[in-house]
Order: sequence, then C-alpha cells, then structure tokens
Amino acid sequence: MTGIAIGLLVLSAMVHAGWNLLGKQRNPTAGFFLLANILGTCLVTPILLWDVSLLCAVPARVWILLAMTGIAQAVYMTALAGAYRKTDMSIVYPLARSYPVLVVLAVSFLLGRRDQISPLCVTGIVLLVAGGFLLPKRTFGDFHWRDYVHAGSLLALLAAFGSAGYSLCDDEALRILRSRFEPSSSRVHIALLYDALEGWASSIALAAFVLCSASRRRELRDDLRTGFLQAFVMGAAIYFAYALVLIAMGFARNISYVVAFRLLGIPIGALLGIFVLKESRPAPKLCGVGLMFVGLVLV
Repeated sequence: MTGIAIGLLVLSAMVHAGWNLLGKQRNPTAGFFLLANILGTCLVTPILLWDVSLLCAVPARVWILLAMTGIAQAVYMTALAGAYRKTDMSIVYPLARSYPVLVVLAVSFLLGRRDQISPLCVTGIVLLVAGGFLLPKRTFGDFHWRDYVHAGSLLALLAAFGSAGYSLCDDEALRILRSRFEPSSSRVHIALLYDALEGWASSIALAAFVLCSASRRRELRDDLRTGFLQAFVMGAAIYFAYALVLIAMGFARNISYVVAFRLLGIPIGALLGIFVLKESRPAPKLCGVGLMFVGLVLV
C-alpha cells in the first residue's frame, strides 16, 4: 500500500473506534443505527448532485452490487447493535473487526489473487485470529464453550460476516467505477459518489428490517425523541470514516490489505472499552489484543 492509503486508514480506524464507543454508550438498537445511518447519508448526499451525468452513467452491475452491499451493511449494523447490548465493547469490537479478514483473504485466493498476498500477511492474519480466540477467556487455563457460544460473541461474528460482505462488494464496485470514469473523474470524487449511494442502499435495507416489526418501530420512535443529536454525530463519523476507506481502496493493490490495516482500530477500541467504559481486563483479553496488534504490524 502507498503512504496515502496508510494515512487514510489510520485516521479512519481512529474515527471508527470513536463512533463505536458512542454507539456502545447508547446501548444501541437497530433503530438507532438506522437513524444514524440516514443522518450520516444526508451529509454526503449533495455529492450526488455534483455531476448528475456521472450518476446517470453508473453501470447496471454497480447497482446490483449496491443492493448487495446494502443488505450486508444492514446485517452488520443490526448484529453490531445486538452484540453491544449483550457484551463488552472490548470483546465485540475486536471480533467484529478482525474476522472479516479471514473471509476476504479466502475470497482473494479463490479469485486468483494469491500472488498479491505475502506469507508475512498470512502470518499476521493467523495472529489476529489467535488473539480473537483469547478475548473472551477469563484465565489461560480454563476453556469453556460458553465463552464463545453466547449471543454477544455470535452476533459479533455475524457482524464480521456482514463487514466482509460489504467490503468485497465495495471493492468490486469501485474497480468498475474507476475503470469506467477515470481519468475524467478523480478517485476521491468516485469514492464520495459511491459512499453516498451506499449510504442510501444500506438505509433502505435497514429500514425494511426495522419497520417490519412493531417493537423495533417503537424503539425507533424512542431514539428519535432521546437520541437524535447522538445519532447525528455518530452518522457523520460513520460516513466520514468509511469515505476515507473507499478513497484508500484506490491506492491499494489488494482489498485484503485495506481490510486488514483497518484493524488498527482493534487496540484503540479495546482500550476505549477498558478505560472509558470500565470493562473487565483479564490477562487473556489483554494478551489477545496484543496478538492482534502484532498481527496488524506484520500485515
């Protein structure tokens, strides 16, 4: 990756960990994530009016990928909200951030891009997975399935699959858009255009999930009354952070490196959970976070 991509991803990781802290403090619902998503999308929507001819020329295949990424984003946000209601941020955040790398790496191999992934990168990803295994443990000697097979961890893993899904769809969609519109349009313009389109795709998919349930509609009404400002700040952070990622994708050879390097947020998010939210910090959890950070450095 280029230095530009690394700088963008470091900033994105910091902002991403910050909005997750804000969401965890809210004890979020799917309705709160929907509200934050819509408000954040409204902020980036004016980019769609910058060049209407560019919007009209978006290929049909990209619209299909947008529908898929919208569903994946809805899965990610719904699962993440549920996980934060069930267990610690210092467990949920590292799991949801690290495990998408496995899925993306496997798909990269299947697509014949294995020559772009070095053995050092693979070693780093193994350490990331090992660190994730340690996170829920209370002591090194004890092993209990209940540490892993419970609602919080399972929802975090579901969020990870959603994250991997939208990362893969976004990478492919941006490849198509860049091949079609560069050099007449800049990479930044293309990324921001896609960021706005993706925001509405995920908002529509998430709204379909929230509005189909009476209880989730009630939660949304409560969030509108008591959490509007918090949702606005979180939504702005969500789309600012992901716009940086989309721009960085244009400066990286392989999506696996982008997804992996975003894991810098893992130690940031874990430390925020431990020191700001006063969550438990047993030795295995701290060791797991450390392994994940070493894995990131290797990547």
